[in-house]
Amino acid sequence: MKIVNQTGTTGSVRDAIKGISSPKLLIMTSPADTFETNVEELEKAFPGVPSIGCIAMGYDKKVNEKGVTVTAFTEGVNCAAGALEKVSTMPARKIARIRDDIKKVHPGNNDTAIIDFCAGNDAEVMSTLKLLIDEHHLQLMGATGDAGKVAANGNVYEDGMAYAVIKNEGGKVKAYKENIYTPREGVRLIASKTDRTKYYLGELNGRGAKQVYMELTGVAESGIENQTFTNPLGKMIGEDVCIVSLKGVEGTGLTCYRQVNDSDILTLLEMRDPMEVAQSTVDSIRSDFSKVSGIYSVNCAFRYLLLQDRGELNDYLSKIGSVGTSCGLIGYGEHYNGQFVNQTMTCVVFE
Repeated sequence: MKIVNQTGTTGSVRDAIKGISSPKLLIMTSPADTFETNVEELEKAFPGVPSIGCIAMGYDKKVNEKGVTVTAFTEGVNCAAGALEKVSTMPARKIARIRDDIKKVHPGNNDTAIIDFCAGNDAEVMSTLKLLIDEHHLQLMGATGDAGKVAANGNVYEDGMAYAVIKNEGGKVKAYKENIYTPREGVRLIASKTDRTKYYLGELNGRGAKQVYMELTGVAESGIENQTFTNPLGKMIGEDVCIVSLKGVEGTGLTCYRQVNDSDILTLLEMRDPMEVAQSTVDSIRSDFSKVSGIYSVNCAFRYLLLQDRGELNDYLSKIGSVGTSCGLIGYGEHYNGQFVNQTMTCVVFE
């Protein structure tokens, strides 16, 4: 399997596709103001080639902040791509499309992955896909793009999800989730008075969520939004923890970037050394794979800002890239095997 990642410094896709030939799958990230044009131009340049795209910044060993990035899967893969529509109200309405595309690539055991881009309503989409992931032994990673638009096969969708199904004909695939936060010992919080539609968290342990968070972190109300970089909340799922980023304050409660439900068990998270965590990720991948053909990943925008502020962004991307060809995008929500998470890096590794 071979991945080629091309970047252009302008907003035009033409600069990013020079040198790409005979692709089996194309993944594009583009600025918002040229997105529709780039989707059309990509389809014209490679008619009939499966493709997906979203509005985001792409990267390899550095972030392409203003231009277009195109990732081409060129050898050793069998691919299909498509989209689901109206995912906010009927995410399963066209589920037969992705089911048919999964069958089209003839997945084996742990050799097939889905990469998806959502325009929003990620939790509903992940719930819809979980059954297919389990049924076909698939690995999944994905992201929320910007501006409420995604693309598949030359078409732009709002309130949609674009997906690519990729069978690695040269070996296995595996998805990873990297969390740079750890639960604070002894903190157990029960969520109540939540509103799923607004991603609102009203109370923690029967008290106003805002006040509880301020007491746990020592931060003033005006600093809550930035404090999420250091101390997001975590939703406990068995022994696993999913990060819940805080968006801001609403009354005596908090708004979040993912759904919290009544009776969810939460905790307060504390940041670890990101470079030490990255080394652990590298070690895990090297332990699982004797040879890596490519890695496609998403880093949350909050991680991008945090690593940039710490002066570690390029070092981090280079460390992950030391394993093999590595590229991806900066997203606004991350997907991992049916989970919708925040402030996380997720990736899929191809043998």
